[in-house]
Amino acid sequence: MTLPSTMRRIEVSEPGGPDSMHVAEASLPLPGPGDVLIQVEAAGVNRPDVQQRRGLYPPPADASPILGLEVAGIVVGIGASVTSLHPGDRVCALVNGGGYAEYCLAPAGQCLPWPAGYDATKAAAIPETFFTVWANMFMIGKLAPGETVLIHGGSSGIGTTAIQLAKAFGARVLVTAGSPEKCAACVALGADFAIDYRSEDFVKRTQELTEGRGVDVVLDMVAGPYLSRNTKILAKDGRLVVIAVQGGTRDPELDIRQVMMKRLVITGSTMRPRTAAEKAAIAQELLEKVWPKLEAGGCAPVIHGIFPLDQVAEAHRLMESSTHIGKIVLTTGAAEPA
Repeated sequence: MTLPSTMRRIEVSEPGGPDSMHVAEASLPLPGPGDVLIQVEAAGVNRPDVQQRRGLYPPPADASPILGLEVAGIVVGIGASVTSLHPGDRVCALVNGGGYAEYCLAPAGQCLPWPAGYDATKAAAIPETFFTVWANMFMIGKLAPGETVLIHGGSSGIGTTAIQLAKAFGARVLVTAGSPEKCAACVALGADFAIDYRSEDFVKRTQELTEGRGVDVVLDMVAGPYLSRNTKILAKDGRLVVIAVQGGTRDPELDIRQVMMKRLVITGSTMRPRTAAEKAAIAQELLEKVWPKLEAGGCAPVIHGIFPLDQVAEAHRLMESSTHIGKIVLTTGAAEPA
């Protein structure tokens, strides 16, 4: 394959608003022993990208400083120890930064084939949310068939993924969302009930919908004042899994007696600091358990908006507006390599 010596990528001139991002030229990155080089056709936009742009989410020391945590494209180079992938393979990947560019490195274990029938745009909308939801709701939260889960932020990229996976694996699904339109979208995706948190008390409504029993799992990206409220709606032996702290890190109303009396588990995780081996293990579970459902049409990423790479500021404005339902994706306009 004939590759160029330079590529376009998005740089952040200084921490700030969307207009702090601009297109710049840079050299292609070189794959390490366990890496592949992907010619990026599409890249997902996620909340951590916004936080990193603002200077509030510094990347790990060994990660690319370029924004972007998920991509889809074609493998055009492989590291010396990579045997599972070959040039020409179409893959989507959870990456350690670097996605907002025409070429991106990915550890081979974090790459997955495009599901049958998918294009690059649809494949790029999978990794960040599917890795996160599978690892937290199922591997950590141990959601089981017949159990009930409450998903906060049901219309987000994480939420739309969590709704579909929970239903696909036999759970009853309640969600919160911020408008009647978002609630309707969540129900259309399979949620059994959607609670408009702006007009309803989700604690009271959840207790009504579960006839006082509560839910088995809460998937929470708010934290802060939601922590104590979540413990009130968890059933005995319930699990609260926190994956973001949009509402803050502390809740003075949290009553540890609720945790003790109901034998609750409060846990959580972040994805980016996990090791390559840990992420590869999640990828393998996705391939075995979730990919068949994607290929059968049992679930799919929900894409709200698609923007060319040079309109990245508009994509971030949409993300920050919180008016979207599902995922936002950037496209590079890349053609297949010669």
